[in-house]
Amino acid sequence: MRKPFIAGNWKLHNTIAEARALAGSLCTSVGNKEDVEIVIAPVFTALAAVSAVCADSNIKVAAQNCHCIDSGAFTGEVSAPLLADVGCKYVIIGHSERRQLFRESNDFINAKVFAALKAGLSVIVCVGETLEQREDGSLFDVISAQVNSALNEISTAQMEQVVIAYEPVWAIGTGKTASSDEAEEVHAFIRGLLGGRYCAAVAAATRIIYGGSVKPDNIGELMAQENIDGALVGGASLKADDFSAIVNYTKTLKVVS
Repeated sequence: MRKPFIAGNWKLHNTIAEARALAGSLCTSVGNKEDVEIVIAPVFTALAAVSAVCADSNIKVAAQNCHCIDSGAFTGEVSAPLLADVGCKYVIIGHSERRQLFRESNDFINAKVFAALKAGLSVIVCVGETLEQREDGSLFDVISAQVNSALNEISTAQMEQVVIAYEPVWAIGTGKTASSDEAEEVHAFIRGLLGGRYCAAVAAATRIIYGGSVKPDNIGELMAQENIDGALVGGASLKADDFSAIVNYTKTLKVVS
C-alpha cells in the first residue's frame, strides 16, 4: 500500500513570523497524524524557522526549488546540501511555474533531481501539460518526455525517494481542476511509464500525486481514484483549516446521474 502524501506549496507567501504561525497551527491540528505523509514548502527565508517549529511533529519541510550544483559562483541560488543543512527533507523540482516563467528545461530539471537525491533529499518531481498541449493531442507525449527526462539516470533504488506530481498547467491557480477521471487517466499513464522504465514493483510503489486547485471539497473524489496517491496543494495550503481538512480527507465516489 502506498502511504497517502499531502504537500502544501506556499509559493511566494508568508514572512518568517507568518510562516511560523501557520506551521504551528498545522502541527497542532495534524502534526501527530501518522497515516498520511505531510509536507509543507515555505519560502527559502522561512525554512529554518519552519523546520524548528515542525521538529517534534510528523510534518516534514520541503524547499520549493534548488540549484543543480552544490557550491560555486552561482549568485542567488540555493543548493541541495544547503537545504538539507537547514532541515529540509524534500524539495519540489520542475514546478510548472519554474518551467514556464523561468524557462527551466527538462535537462536542467533532471540535473536538479540528481543533485537533490545525491544530497539525501527526497524529491517531488512536477510534470504537466498546458491547455494548448491537451487540446492539440500532445498531452501524453509531453508527459512522457517530462517524466523520462526528469528520471534520466535515476536508479531503481533512488526511486524510493521520488514522488511524482501531475499538475496540469491550466489548473494551477485558475480555480479549474481536472476531473477525477481526467486526473486518473494521466496518473495511470505515468504509472505505466514507470513500469516500462523500471519494473512493476517500482511502478506500484511510487506515489503519484495531483496538483491544480485542490481544495477540501474535491480532495475526497480525487483520492478515491486508484492511481492518485495524494495532492500538491497551492492556495488552500495557506489556510490552516483548509489544509488540515485536505489532510483529513475522506474518500468520496463520484455520483453518476
